[in-house]
Amino acid sequence: MTADSSALSVRLLSVGDSAWTVEFGSDIDPAIHGRVLGFCSLLDTLSGDGRLEGVVEWVPTFRSVTVHFNPEQTDAMALRNLLGELAGKSGILSATGCRWHIPVCFDAECAPDLADVAAAKGMTPEAVVQLLTDSVFSVYMLGFLPGFPYLGGVPEVLDMPRLASPRKVVPARSIAIAGRMCAAYPWESPGGWRLLGRTPMRLFDAANARRPALLAPGDQVVWEAIDRASHDELERECAAGHFDLARLMREGGF
Repeated sequence: MTADSSALSVRLLSVGDSAWTVEFGSDIDPAIHGRVLGFCSLLDTLSGDGRLEGVVEWVPTFRSVTVHFNPEQTDAMALRNLLGELAGKSGILSATGCRWHIPVCFDAECAPDLADVAAAKGMTPEAVVQLLTDSVFSVYMLGFLPGFPYLGGVPEVLDMPRLASPRKVVPARSIAIAGRMCAAYPWESPGGWRLLGRTPMRLFDAANARRPALLAPGDQVVWEAIDRASHDELERECAAGHFDLARLMREGGF
């Protein structure tokens, strides 16, 4: 894939005395996010080889990566130069991570905004669900809450603004949309996105030190419709710690 020099340009911004932000663009765009993922992959490799002494962690977003470091262990300007060099080599990753097939219940109790979204678009609720389950969503970043994924891939026809008045309480594991983005709430919290379903899957497990958040930037998600009885059964399995996450890697596993 080729690109002109402006498309490959980056900005390095100082974030106090212990972090640099590397910006790859200003839009939410798959190509820009691919460069973010490529850059993080390079950081993973260098860190694994012990060549990022003093770097504490890095945090990817839609269009940038913030690299945190210990200024007592790392020369800030030397690190800046290294990050600029790596950003120019990061390339584009068209696909990475896992593809998850996650069950979602779209019953009215789990999807309080589904009927309103359908009516606003002149569709049936079943047609909205079909669009959602036919789509492949890409995880751009985590934020807002631990394990809260921002996913691109909402069909244009379902583009809807946030609620005029946010809810004080959104049930944990709710699946929601706003604009062209989709999200899943790992925890009960306030929120203004439109709730179209609920998954029984745990989206964040603090006991899993290696990967507490189920989803990670670069992953893909396919929602699979299940009925309420199946939702409740899977919810009990997950609560008891009996659910094998490998089932989420198989299409139609529910």
